[in-house]
Amino acid sequence: MKKVIVLIALIVGTTAMAQQRKDGKRNSMKDMTAEQMATLQTKKMTLDLDLTDAQQTKILALNLENAKKRKAKMEERQAMRNSGDRPKLTSEEKYAMQAERLDAAIAHKAALKKILNDDQYAKWEMTRKKGGDRKDKGKRSKRK
Repeated sequence: MKKVIVLIALIVGTTAMAQQRKDGKRNSMKDMTAEQMATLQTKKMTLDLDLTDAQQTKILALNLENAKKRKAKMEERQAMRNSGDRPKLTSEEKYAMQAERLDAAIAHKAALKKILNDDQYAKWEMTRKKGGDRKDKGKRSKRK
C-alpha cells in the first residue's frame, strides 16, 4: 500500500513539474520592453566578461538597438499569427530573411570586436559557441 501511495505521489509531482515548464524563458522575455532586454543582456555580459564602465555604455547602446529590432520583428510575427493570414514564404523570401539575419549577426560581431579587448572577445566567442551547442542537444542524429 505504501508503494502505491509513493508511486502516485511521484507521478503527480512529476506531472505538476512538467506543467510548470510551459511558461519558460522565452515567454518571460516576450513581456519585457526592448530597454529591459538590453539592460539584462548587458548585465549578463558584464558578469561574464568583466566589462569596464565605458564598455558597458557602448554595449548597452548596441544591445538596445538590437533589442528594438528583435522586438519589432517579434511583434510583426505575432500580428501575422493573430490575423490568421500567414502567407507561405517563397524560397527567395526565406533566403532574404536568412541573409538579413546573418548580415545583422556579422555586424553585431564586428561591433563587439571593436568594443571588447582580445581576451574578452575570445571569452564571448566561447560562451556563444556553448549556447549554440545547447540548441542542438535535443535533436536526434539521423542514422543510416
